[in-house]
Amino acid sequence: MKKRNLILIAAALLIALAAVIVALRGSKKATFEQNYHIEDIDSVTRIFLADKQDNQVLLSRVGDSTWIVDNQYPANQPLIDLLLETLNTMRIRQQVNRNAVPTIIKDLSARAIKVEVYQRVPFINWFHGKLRLFPHEKLTATYYVGRETQDMLASYMFREGDKVPYIIHIPGFRGFLTPRFVTDPLKWRSHLIVDLDVHQIESIQLQLPSSPEQSFSVRRSGDGFSFFLYDGTPVPAFDTARVAQMLSSFSWMNFDEFAAIVPNTFADSCVSGQPRSILTVTDTAGNTTELKTYIKYSNPDDIGNMPDPEMYETFDLNRLYAILCREDKSQDTVLIQYYTFDNILQPASYFLGQ
Repeated sequence: MKKRNLILIAAALLIALAAVIVALRGSKKATFEQNYHIEDIDSVTRIFLADKQDNQVLLSRVGDSTWIVDNQYPANQPLIDLLLETLNTMRIRQQVNRNAVPTIIKDLSARAIKVEVYQRVPFINWFHGKLRLFPHEKLTATYYVGRETQDMLASYMFREGDKVPYIIHIPGFRGFLTPRFVTDPLKWRSHLIVDLDVHQIESIQLQLPSSPEQSFSVRRSGDGFSFFLYDGTPVPAFDTARVAQMLSSFSWMNFDEFAAIVPNTFADSCVSGQPRSILTVTDTAGNTTELKTYIKYSNPDDIGNMPDPEMYETFDLNRLYAILCREDKSQDTVLIQYYTFDNILQPASYFLGQ
């Protein structure tokens, strides 16, 4: 009886060993065409990008779908989704011609963008993923993304562990992939100011320093809102349609871009004076966001050479500077569009129908 049990156990072990060998052989047969991309993008936990100009950025997953930049800032989710989609859909179009390999390797060494992909993977992954045990984070792929091909439809890439670089494309996509691997941290940061449904708004305050009598606040009152003048005087009759339109503007409100591309002297000159307006948004949880806006001039040279600062032609008619101050005390100088804020940065008289 004992001998029979030993035979059964030995047979089971042999079957298990054979299954593991078959699985390993099957994985070795996978071609580069099949495994060059990242198959399971939901398991990606971090992506690190760096270039030869000392620019670098770390993108990290927090939770199921939320990402942050450099362990601090909320990420621009559409850009994150595009990068993950690129890693998932990119394929080998062809191997680099043997004669061109030295040139491409040299070019990649000089200018390539390094991309490290970390995933949560199991220590044990048997039977084509049916048995997955002991998950942990691991660096699973390191790519060096180079310039575009001559036809502008693919990019040169080298993956650590490969012997030669490849020409990588996305089937059906007419373009090259290099611009999707951005190393500037600001490009990855979210442009979101606030995203509040009307039911999440506790109060809105707008201060107009140059016309303080036109300042006002809108405060929650039960299921509705009340309107108050700059001195706290309540207004029983106001244009409810315009106030409702203003309140609805705080859903997915974004700024246009960071002002980092603007010379510091120019930006400092614009924001050193009195703000055009000070907008304070408080949600029902008590979180406050403040936006100070400043006039943006059309031409930096106009700042020091204006015969009349009030000249209409000197102003940028599309955008304003703004200093965004958040609940966590962090702040950024950004550019916002008049178009986005037209329903908000209006004087009290606008909402009183005057």
